Amino acid sequence: MMNYKLNFNMRRALNLLRNKYFLVTAAFVVWMLFFDKNDLYTQFEHRQQLIKLEQERDFYTKETAQVAKELDELTSNPEKLEKFAREKYLMKKADEDVFVIVKGKKEDK
Repeated sequence: MMNYKLNFNMRRALNLLRNKYFLVTAAFVVWMLFFDKNDLYTQFEHRQQLIKLEQERDFYTKETAQVAKELDELTSNPEKLEKFAREKYLMKKADEDVFVIVKGKKEDK
């Protein structure tokens, strides 16, 4: 009984391998999965690149909104503009002195 079942399965597999439609379909699937210019590996790389670019887009969108908000504050409020100029560009009034304190590295002993 076991031998008959084994022979039946072997004959069935051989008939399937001799079927031209099966062979063409199998060759097509192998070609599309591994050898085509849009194979699985390439699709995976493109998907990873797309995710990375979407994250960068979101980051730069947030940064642009923040910079636009700061620009609006600077153009509408003279006190903020003065504070920004003093802190960022070390500007001063004619009768003032500016001292810049640079924090050095802490050395562990």
